[in-house]
Amino acid sequence: MPDSAGFVDAAEPFRRELIAHCYRMLGSIQDAEDLVQETYLRAWRSYEGFEGRSSVRTWLYQIATNRCLTELAKQSRRVLPSGISDPEQDPDAYLEAAGTEVSWLQPVPDAMVLSDSADPAAIVAAREGVRLALVASLQHLPPRQRAVLLLRDVLAFPATEVAVMLGTTTVSVKSALQRARARLEELALNDGQITEPTAPRARELLDQYIAAFENADAAALERLLVQDATLEATPLRTWFAGRNVCVPFLRNHLLGSPGDWRMLATSANGQPAAAAYTRDQHGKYQSYGICVLTVTDTGIRRISSFGDPGLVALFGFGPHVPQALDMAQAQST
Repeated sequence: MPDSAGFVDAAEPFRRELIAHCYRMLGSIQDAEDLVQETYLRAWRSYEGFEGRSSVRTWLYQIATNRCLTELAKQSRRVLPSGISDPEQDPDAYLEAAGTEVSWLQPVPDAMVLSDSADPAAIVAAREGVRLALVASLQHLPPRQRAVLLLRDVLAFPATEVAVMLGTTTVSVKSALQRARARLEELALNDGQITEPTAPRARELLDQYIAAFENADAAALERLLVQDATLEATPLRTWFAGRNVCVPFLRNHLLGSPGDWRMLATSANGQPAAAAYTRDQHGKYQSYGICVLTVTDTGIRRISSFGDPGLVALFGFGPHVPQALDMAQAQST
């Protein structure tokens, strides 16, 4: 039998970073969790024969990365609306829902993938590594290029170790990395100067966004959005670019009346986020999904809304707004 206690002591400290790695590879937090669980099961079964030719961390990453590559060979890449079509210029245009052929990228709760390190530099690096724009761009890379780029540029494994992990040569690793970097440059991955979500300004913007949405205040939203702001909301293919288009769409088709929405602050992908609830015909708030903000010092640059009630539970919230908040909201109206 494998040494269970020894394996847990050696392997468990890497679980959170492995989930982050598999999430970057797969674009789905549920898939990442399942795959990391499988990685640990495989590693435990093989631990007795592990001879220390590499570190336990490298060994775990080798198992996890190759399992990700196997999974990616069987499924389509996950995307955001902005990754499959051009923006719509008419705020009153028909909203096109995607079919089952589209697999949507998911947001990830910070608590699941960010370490509790006391090193500020490590915290910043961890957040940068799960930014929504980065993860979305990674999905456009062929799986092996994606793996090489993550192992080399995000995790800083030496090229020789990456070659062993992937069963290839150092020359092939360097070539794949060069192509992956060039592809990301073509995608123009640039979200501007992002304010860290722990910064007071980032939280201020999130609180103002939540207040504007809950009060159905389109004018307040207009003040929050920068001029080139974008808005996308899965499961819709249709997305909008430019404050002059986003605000009319929100005002005419989404905000509704004051009190139709409730939002609870959270964080996702190293960015400020909110769990969103909509009011049903009985006056109860039902979970809608997760909204992730890309913020700069001058305002909100991107709103990425994920209309999936299951994500609300994943972020640790219930299917309904807590009764205490319901009562507080009723007393304030």
